[in-house]
Amino acid sequence: MRDPARILVADDVADNVEILKVRLESLGYEVVVARDGEQALEMVRETLPDLVLLDIMMPKVDGLEVVRRLKADASLPFIPVVLVTARASPKDVIAGLEAGGDDYLTKPVDHGALVARVRAMLRIKALHDELTTLNADLSTRVAEQVGELERVNRLRRFMAPQLAHAIVSAGDEKILENHRRDIVAMFCDLRGFTSFSETAEPEDIMAVLAEYHGAIGPLIRKHEGTLDRFTGDGMLVFFNDPLPCPDAPERAARLSLEMRDAVAALAQTWTRRGHRLGFGIGMAQGYATLGRIGFEDRFDYTAIGAVINLAARLCNEATDGQVLVTGRLAAAVEGTAEVEDLGERDIRGMARPVAVANLRGPKV
Repeated sequence: MRDPARILVADDVADNVEILKVRLESLGYEVVVARDGEQALEMVRETLPDLVLLDIMMPKVDGLEVVRRLKADASLPFIPVVLVTARASPKDVIAGLEAGGDDYLTKPVDHGALVARVRAMLRIKALHDELTTLNADLSTRVAEQVGELERVNRLRRFMAPQLAHAIVSAGDEKILENHRRDIVAMFCDLRGFTSFSETAEPEDIMAVLAEYHGAIGPLIRKHEGTLDRFTGDGMLVFFNDPLPCPDAPERAARLSLEMRDAVAALAQTWTRRGHRLGFGIGMAQGYATLGRIGFEDRFDYTAIGAVINLAARLCNEATDGQVLVTGRLAAAVEGTAEVEDLGERDIRGMARPVAVANLRGPKV
């Protein structure tokens, strides 16, 4: 609504128009006038007043028809209409209100009643406009959020949930650009899966993988790890990217132990089916280069560096039920897990011996 408010006075009697115009302008309102029903309709569409004071008995188009057309025009904003007329019988009042009038004022117009009606209608107009703006803002926000959710759901089909949310929240894909960060990398896979896949039926292999992924996938989400990729039974998960987390080592330790226990429970079922499978994990902490690799129609977000290779090598070294970690990572999680020091080991592909420990279980 404008400030000052704009009021349209529509009446075919010049003296009536002048009286209302003078009174309203003395109160600080802007006044525009119309001399008949057709002109009133034109002036409403041209000037979009905040309030209309409308005579009923007018030439060309009477006031009741004018208000009917105004209220039926969906292109117009809400504009309150006060019917101003000498026809004051209950039947006339009812007819005016049913036609769409918002209030009724009888002639001769009392100044106090005029001021009260105008102020009341303008308060309603202001509240209605405010509500309309709030609804529009809400609709816009809802549409934006729905669009964001749809985009996140599309991205989550191809990448880690944290990465999908980070891209959508940032509004661009700068987060995918190459960068270095200190991460905790975790490799895990099933022991004996290669020999199992050579002899088992394809349907049995897919059933085992579905159960395996179904058990550990929710755990990765629970601890907010970033799942880099599947390689059959193998998985690479890392922490502290794309969303930084101050407790990356602790999260990785808790996840690894819960994954180990979940797969151990599955292994009992697999054993009853004649499938002898175990589970091992390797973890390391250090700097990696992270970013997007691939081509236009298909890309992955991945981590590259010595820390990834070391985690993979430790995974290969782990026996069924072991969670092998580097000495640095073991020191970082001593308050979270029971750590068994295994000393230094020569790890294939590593130039020097590596201090290795096994996470036996959560610290009580």
